[in-house]
Amino acid sequence: MKHATPFVSRLPLSLGLAAALLAGCAAPRPESGPAAGGAVPLVILDTDVGSSTDDLFALEMLYRYEDAGKCRLLGVVVDRPGEANAAFVDAMNAWAGRPELPVGLVRRGPADTQVFIDYARVADATDAGGRPLFPRTAPGDRPDGAALYRRLLSDAPDGSVTVCSIGFLTALAQLLESPPDGLSPLGGAELVRRKVARAVVMGGAFADGAEPEYNFAMDPESARTFFRLWPRDVEIVFSPAEVGDAIDYPPALVVSDLSRTDRHPIKQVYLQCNCDTGQRMWDALAAVQAVEGDAAFSLGGRGTVELSPDGRTAFVPSPSGNCRRQLPGSPAWNAAMLEKIRTFNQTR
Repeated sequence: MKHATPFVSRLPLSLGLAAALLAGCAAPRPESGPAAGGAVPLVILDTDVGSSTDDLFALEMLYRYEDAGKCRLLGVVVDRPGEANAAFVDAMNAWAGRPELPVGLVRRGPADTQVFIDYARVADATDAGGRPLFPRTAPGDRPDGAALYRRLLSDAPDGSVTVCSIGFLTALAQLLESPPDGLSPLGGAELVRRKVARAVVMGGAFADGAEPEYNFAMDPESARTFFRLWPRDVEIVFSPAEVGDAIDYPPALVVSDLSRTDRHPIKQVYLQCNCDTGQRMWDALAAVQAVEGDAAFSLGGRGTVELSPDGRTAFVPSPSGNCRRQLPGSPAWNAAMLEKIRTFNQTR
């Protein structure tokens, strides 16, 4: 999730002080597209749900892609601390017919992150008779986010997983730093190298004069760890802020598109909360990239990404780099992408 309002003061970008450089001489794996052998992508969603609603659309789209046989959603990692945020994801999973879908929660994460739309409470909404609109599974003990990553990756075939990161990089940093355990004899970085085909990261802003992007700036230490430890032969496709900035799904249109029912978590969020906060559909684009691959986007060439101390990003072209980035679309492309998102939201 990226928000249009800047939250980190404008500081000069210093590439000489870049905190980390992604990709060196190691050759990245093949470009993003259908999985090898025609298998569908195995997706782990990593989200800072509990603030802006574009996370909810991304999750809903992954449900729909899975229903259509285009991906398999392995689990959801909630990287914004707070049991209520994980409970909201659980409520959405149950509503979507996936009560067994595992949800992990980061508990050692940034404590002071700005919340734009405080919608987690909507998971407890009731109908006129006081009955829950969105029954949930038994709370139980949700695993730590990095622990869920380790379990899901350990169980997956080598080179099969797409990580779709649309929030802070906290859980991924903790995964990369994790030691071998009973789930896998591999440390976190080697486990990623073995199991992950690519990561799609909603984060960064590469336009001239761009402010530090929210997802990186809210937990800069984790962002630095991610950039330092991510294996250089595992591809990262960035969905930067400037691409999603142009895709606006107005609240009135969201509610209208869901006129068929009130028993929809996203509709209830829009009915009960002020969602007219300037947000855009940043996270939905990462979900499309994770499942459909490159075909839906215009992407730049390969390179590396440098992260400055204040969270700004710079893309440095390099044919051996493991990073690529989506490029802003034309007005016609933006309109078509909004229609795609609306179609997913209208389907049930």
